Amino acid sequence: QVQLSESGGGLVQAGGSLRLSCAVSGRTSISIAMGWFRRPPGTERELVAAFSWVGLRTYYADSVKGRFTISRENAKNTLYLQMNRLKPEDTAMYYCATRDTRALPTNPDEFDYWGQGTRVTVSS
Repeated sequence: QVQLSESGGGLVQAGGSLRLSCAVSGRTSISIAMGWFRRPPGTERELVAAFSWVGLRTYYADSVKGRFTISRENAKNTLYLQMNRLKPEDTAMYYCATRDTRALPTNPDEFDYWGQGTRVTVSS
């Protein structure tokens, strides 16, 4: 089993920055592919960014390319999402997820373990 715990959300003005963290515990060795998802109010969960240790591959949704950066610090078993130039439309609950796979999944149904989420609110 893997446990994920997100932190770093909050209220920020448009144009500001936040860094989300996702602490990984338990069987961290199987946390090969990881992703950040978000669920804006009244909409479905959507992928923001994904990371795989296999080839250190990354994937970003078009809406966040050039503004968000996903990274992982293995020594701390922590996944990060640096969010810059935030927009009101980035307002959402943000979740991290992981799966023991060599692929780079982008569909939420492909992930096995999820955190509880952290809320990000961007004011205009």
